[in-house]
This record gives sequence, structure tokens and C-alpha cells, in this order.
Amino acid sequence: MNVRTLFAHPRFLPRLLRVDAIASGATAVLLLAGADALAPWLALPAALLRGAGLVLVPFVLWVFAMSRRPTPPRGATAAVVAINLAWVAASAWVAFGGAWQPSAWGLAFVGAQALVVLAFADLGWFGLRAARRAAAA
Repeated sequence: MNVRTLFAHPRFLPRLLRVDAIASGATAVLLLAGADALAPWLALPAALLRGAGLVLVPFVLWVFAMSRRPTPPRGATAAVVAINLAWVAASAWVAFGGAWQPSAWGLAFVGAQALVVLAFADLGWFGLRAARRAAAA
């Protein structure tokens, strides 16, 4: 199986959405439950961490629900890709342009999760393009 057929596989997008929901859910739990413990290490306010975790909860529920469909709607999947890209942009702002001065651990944490989310966005985009090509064929 080559990469093109992988992205075009009918279960690729639902599986990707499921993994995105699980990873986002784990991040939400970490941020909500561990905000007070993480804040000094990351040099980021606990309220910011908790707020980010809280924002993830409806996203996780929505993406998980879409992942259970045999064929997630293209528009909704494109919205997930766009939201993931917005999260990456917000992460860059927190790390480098916001009102905070994250520690090295904070930069590593924000950067690592932003890279994972960027990977989800890229894979989602590739999956959408492959699904569109498959539908046109």
C-alpha cells in the first residue's frame, strides 16, 4: 500500500479523527487536572492552561462523534483541519508573541503539542484531497 492509497482508504479520515479526538482529550485532561502543577514548570498561567483544556472539551466530543461515522462530512472535516491550524497559530502566539515568557519546558510543551496538531491538520488535508479525488474518479 502506498501513501496515496492510504490517504484514500475509506477508513482513513474516521480513524484520523478518532486519534485526533483521543490525543486532544488526553491534552484536555492534562491541562484541566494538572494546570496548577504545570504552571510553574511551563511559566504559563494556570488559568491559561485550564482555559485551553476547557476549550478542547467540546472539540473532543464533536471530533469523536464525527469519527464514529463511516464517512465524516467533508465540510466538517475541513473545519477540524482549520481549527487545528488555528490551534497551531495560537500556540505559536503563546510561545513567541503573547504576553507570557514561557520557560524552556513551556516552549518545549507548547511546541511539541503544536507539532502534533499540525500533523493532524496535514493528514486531514491529505485525506480530504484523496477522498475528493476518489469521489471524482
